[in-house]
Amino acid sequence: MATSSLSINTGAPRNVTGHVVSGSLAAGALAAAINYNKYKNGEIQKSEAINNSIKLSAQGGIATGSAIAAANYLGQGNIVNMLTAISVGVMGVYAVEKVSDKLTQRKEIEVEEEK
Repeated sequence: MATSSLSINTGAPRNVTGHVVSGSLAAGALAAAINYNKYKNGEIQKSEAINNSIKLSAQGGIATGSAIAAANYLGQGNIVNMLTAISVGVMGVYAVEKVSDKLTQRKEIEVEEEK
């Protein structure tokens, strides 16, 4: 395990999986409230509100889990693993965004073909 002289007391290591769930729930609740308001105001369709809420929920869980893992590694002085955890989080959020974009494009194509 690579350690460095830089370490910050981040407290006891926290459970990453539990924080992924917590982050997903928190982000999902916030996204659902925002998207419901947009739907209620006629700004977006119901399916778009649901899909966006699910996407943001997944991204919130990934971001929270990677942040907790990074903080755990920082507390151990393990800078390489901290940066790896952050990178995995960034890639995960980006992957969810790209998958969501592809699914939206596929749905738009299917709707056009039905016309």
